[in-house]
Amino acid sequence: MTIQLPVSRAGTQSDWWRGAVIYQIYPRSFADSNGDGVGDLPGIIEKLDHVADLGVDGVWLSPFFTSPMKDFGYDIADFRGVDPVFGTLSDFDRLVERAHKLGLKVVIDQVYSHTSDQHAWFQESRASRTNAKADWYTWADCKPDGTPPSNWQSVFGGPAWTWDARREQYYLHNFLTSQPDLNLHHPDVQEALLDTARFWMDRGVDGFRLDAVSFLMHDPSLRDNPPVAAPLKRTRPFDFQHHLYNKSHADIPGFLTRLRGVIDAYGDGRFIVAEVGGELADGEMKQYTHGPERLHSAYGFNYLYAETLTPQVVRDAIAVWPGAPDEGWPSWAFSNHDAPRHVSRWAAAAERERAARACMLLLLCLRGNIFLYQGEELGLPQAAIPRELLQDPEAIANWPQTLGRDGARTPMPWTAEQANGGFSDARPWLPVPDEHLPLAVDRQAGDEESVLSLTRRLLDFRRAELALRLGAVSMLDLAEPLVGFERVHEGRRLVCLFNLGSETVAVARADWTVLQSVGGATRLELPPLSGFVAERT
Repeated sequence: MTIQLPVSRAGTQSDWWRGAVIYQIYPRSFADSNGDGVGDLPGIIEKLDHVADLGVDGVWLSPFFTSPMKDFGYDIADFRGVDPVFGTLSDFDRLVERAHKLGLKVVIDQVYSHTSDQHAWFQESRASRTNAKADWYTWADCKPDGTPPSNWQSVFGGPAWTWDARREQYYLHNFLTSQPDLNLHHPDVQEALLDTARFWMDRGVDGFRLDAVSFLMHDPSLRDNPPVAAPLKRTRPFDFQHHLYNKSHADIPGFLTRLRGVIDAYGDGRFIVAEVGGELADGEMKQYTHGPERLHSAYGFNYLYAETLTPQVVRDAIAVWPGAPDEGWPSWAFSNHDAPRHVSRWAAAAERERAARACMLLLLCLRGNIFLYQGEELGLPQAAIPRELLQDPEAIANWPQTLGRDGARTPMPWTAEQANGGFSDARPWLPVPDEHLPLAVDRQAGDEESVLSLTRRLLDFRRAELALRLGAVSMLDLAEPLVGFERVHEGRRLVCLFNLGSETVAVARADWTVLQSVGGATRLELPPLSGFVAERT
């Protein structure tokens, strides 16, 4: 299979994001400055030098907004406030100022599909059917027998409808019952969210990561979702439906166009990327980024939910973005706060360091923007959290079938010999695993052979090679377990070749000069879990 993509224009201040590497910070678990066991904005400021030293282009901050924390910040009670556990608005302003001085862009989460039930908007909306915000959320009458208005199921388990006795109606919540869905079909709701975007733009942020974009709008007629004939997994009722009507409405692109207009009014250099999940994700990512008036980029779960890393997974992901006219720009992540860390998904314990190295090179060779999740630069594996210490509501509700997200959210290990890995003087909100301590930043920073040092070298290499940041990609026709592709920009041709198998494979290409390699790969052979970038000579 060969896919030829057009060469993108060179990176400028206005499109710094094209081919950028952005480091995701999960604030609760990055660095605790005040000894309460929870990471905070001042802690992030103290550790930003580490991020800048990696050589990334910017940071993405997961939610730090006012919240009851039932979903750890994705249940927002005030879109314009900083939760006291994280600090203050002044702390956020200092963070932006410090990041910009270090040459880092700042991208923040925006969660527009729902709020917390503690948000003032919802408190007013549920008070009556006639108040000014009565239709700001998705309310519906019950069926004649009192059951919910549709068969829609929540992502976190159980019906997506909860009865509210004050209004004598059901409200929609695609996630927790405490996360009521906003009604973005209402123009006043859209305008309120656009004002929220302006608020953060005015404070100097460089872009947004939009959470759960396909859940922004539902089918107003509340049609039932059709069943899945033979679901591959049966963990939650959510898995038994094709989600055609509780999400993915045709009016979503119109709102995204309005949002892009707000962002563009602030001038060049702003950036919006969407998280898009579900069975329709490939098409929706293309739709939401189509043309110059929608989002700049989108990412799905091609790698995040892949249980194994195979050549076919890589080929399929690249094929989603064939480079059609007005096509958006892809983004890629192997790990994040919602998915088990990839080195644990894709490699046995004895092979995880090799996997961390090979995956870092593969990720940084992909065409698109790259998201690195905190700790990925250290090769951290997924943590095993005992049931009694679980915090994630999904994990608690579905234990043991779904172990949830806590294992990817444990605190960053900064210093191996300090209590809690140097994250906090107090007991952290999640434990620091013993197996993470030998991988702490202080242990790896001075070791030229460490995963951290490799990450820095590879980021320098990607930044210097426009073929990797901006170039076209074409797949090489290779037999498994090899996977490879060429990256081409302005006559510069690089070959990226990887062995994802368990046996050494001979390649023997005398006309290639290896520029970067991991896992002992040479132009003659590739050991298991190895790879190289070479130029044709």
